[in-house]
Amino acid sequence: MFGAEWCGDCRRTKAQLDGLGIDYQYIDLEAEPSAADVAKDISGRMNIPVVVYPDGSHHVEPSNADVDSKLKALGLV
Repeated sequence: MFGAEWCGDCRRTKAQLDGLGIDYQYIDLEAEPSAADVAKDISGRMNIPVVVYPDGSHHVEPSNADVDSKLKALGLV
């Protein structure tokens, strides 16, 4: 997951993943500004969070329902 602490949607998505016990890598774009280019290459957009799933798909600014649905489809919850 690419995000930043100032981003409310990022904090919400992190809290959701943490609450579900999902193992994930968080890339803080404030600490690693060059990673913003990677996130943009993945999503084609400048919006965050960018959540990349094990199957290579991704969501940009997903709702909790979007994340939950994808994690269920992948058998992760």
